[in-house]
Amino acid sequence: MQTASALFDQRTDALLAKLRAEGLYKHLQMIESPMDAAIRIRGEDGKPREVLCFCSNNYLGLANHPEVVEAGIQGLKDFGAGTASVRFICGTFSPHETIEKSIARLMGTEAAYTFVSAWTAAEALFPTACEPGDIIISDELNHACIIDAIRLTTVIKKGVFKDVYKNNRLDGEGSLRAALERARANKDITGQVWVVTDGVFSMEGSIADLAKMRRLCDEFNAILVVDDSHGHGVMGKLGRGTHEYCNMVRPLDGWDQKPVNGEVDVFTGTLGKALGGGAGGFVAGSRRLIELLIQRGRPTLFSNALPVTVACSANKAIEVLLREPQRVARLRDNVAYARKKIKEAGFDVLESPTAICPIIVHDTAKAIAMSKRLLELGVFVIGFGYPVVPEGHARLRCQISAAHTKAHIDQLVASLRKL
Repeated sequence: MQTASALFDQRTDALLAKLRAEGLYKHLQMIESPMDAAIRIRGEDGKPREVLCFCSNNYLGLANHPEVVEAGIQGLKDFGAGTASVRFICGTFSPHETIEKSIARLMGTEAAYTFVSAWTAAEALFPTACEPGDIIISDELNHACIIDAIRLTTVIKKGVFKDVYKNNRLDGEGSLRAALERARANKDITGQVWVVTDGVFSMEGSIADLAKMRRLCDEFNAILVVDDSHGHGVMGKLGRGTHEYCNMVRPLDGWDQKPVNGEVDVFTGTLGKALGGGAGGFVAGSRRLIELLIQRGRPTLFSNALPVTVACSANKAIEVLLREPQRVARLRDNVAYARKKIKEAGFDVLESPTAICPIIVHDTAKAIAMSKRLLELGVFVIGFGYPVVPEGHARLRCQISAAHTKAHIDQLVASLRKL
């Protein structure tokens, strides 16, 4: 007699077998050291081995910074393992207030609010802020958290519309302008127009033209939302983000000074990459928006607060970032050196000012096989293919850190040459 789960078991086993047969099966690498430029992973023989890590979002090398680690330890000692509650009941501690002030200052907004992840932040923003008659217009290569947040919004709030434009195409056929014109002509769209984009596109390493998007949003009375999870700590002279790179942020302590190209209305972002590498996400924007999220956001009302340990370590990471701009400069130098050397080795690496260096190899199984061979050579780089990227666009995604030395990058390139 079959069990109640027999159908599920059969179809799951068939899918997993298919992934293995096609060379697409993902294996979790067990890391047995702190995240850094070089890490220890558990080998197939069960013994640890050291490899160079070129697949982490630890862009500034702060995940294992002594001050960042110590701040988290002190937070644990002072406030315990967690809040054991949602924020509005009894889960708001003083480190939450501190980190949110730091985020708002970094991003140049009136206020900010933290969540357990950037995914949760996106899921809080749109379903809470949008109402029937609104439309959300999204770049086709936006992160999955944005895509799913928009889908969720249109399901739970009937009458919210959505549209998609070609990646970074702002004029012409399939463009943002065309989508905005469609929205203006649609008599059912009577509410707010929202335009959302990644600041740095995580698979391409390309950046959004935020200044031009701001002008379009002003023309069509739209709110500009930017998820800059891969831009914090990377883009701009001080690492404040893609908006700093585009001259769209006020000075840290200069609220009376308007930015050159206007401002971004709303940010979503993460504390789990350059800003400490722990976990957590945020929404940064006007006080009015943040108050709305506090009062009505379902992830706010029904999900536990960000652990205080993460709040403390992330706050210290922001402090180090602003205190040591040389880290951002070192990252830029490393990125330029890596791109130059990878191209000289004969590989097709996408051009970008970001820390993401995608090497296009087209075939998913090939990307995974190359990644496996690189690991054998002591270099940890992940191969990405469908469904993370479209069919035919598989790649090795090399991610550069300020913690890397030129010797590390030379070893990466030498291993690539062996492929």
